[in-house]
Amino acid sequence: MPSLDEAYNRRWDGPRDPRRLAAGLALLAVGVLAVSAALVLLAGWGHSTTAKWYAGLAAGAGIPVMLLGIVVVVPASRRERLGVLGGTVLAAGGVALFSQVYPGRWTRTADPLAFETLILYGLGCAIALWFVFTALASFRLRNNPQGTVQLEVVRQGETQTLELSRDRYQQLLSDGGDAEAVIQELKEK
Repeated sequence: MPSLDEAYNRRWDGPRDPRRLAAGLALLAVGVLAVSAALVLLAGWGHSTTAKWYAGLAAGAGIPVMLLGIVVVVPASRRERLGVLGGTVLAAGGVALFSQVYPGRWTRTADPLAFETLILYGLGCAIALWFVFTALASFRLRNNPQGTVQLEVVRQGETQTLELSRDRYQQLLSDGGDAEAVIQELKEK
């Protein structure tokens, strides 16, 4: 069994796709640049309605794109990636609605749509953020046995080391059987 120092200092050794890493980092960079551009627009021309419109579009699109970039880089399940994609699509709908209603029907009109726009955008970002958190929470670097499980069985002072595949290990332990029977079956393999 590795020491705590080895367990926490080990890097991810799983399969990496350089194209996926590049795509994720590119999405992160685009998102950061979009939010930065929005801040620059507001700092320089914040009194202008046009600058606020462009800043709203840039920041509104940048945040979900960053969330999408995170889930592309981190090893995540298909469900988590689709969840972030769905949240990003909802947020993009909020950005599209913003582009249509700001400033004419934003606030102080007979039929304002600011609330509906923010609800759609916020819901999309919340869903995307939820799936990013689940992807990060399920990414367990230190418990990655690299495809095999190594067990040390100690019986009556005698230590035996057994190696078996992760699938076989799960299969043996998932039936809830007797520990002695599991150990005996492992020794036979």
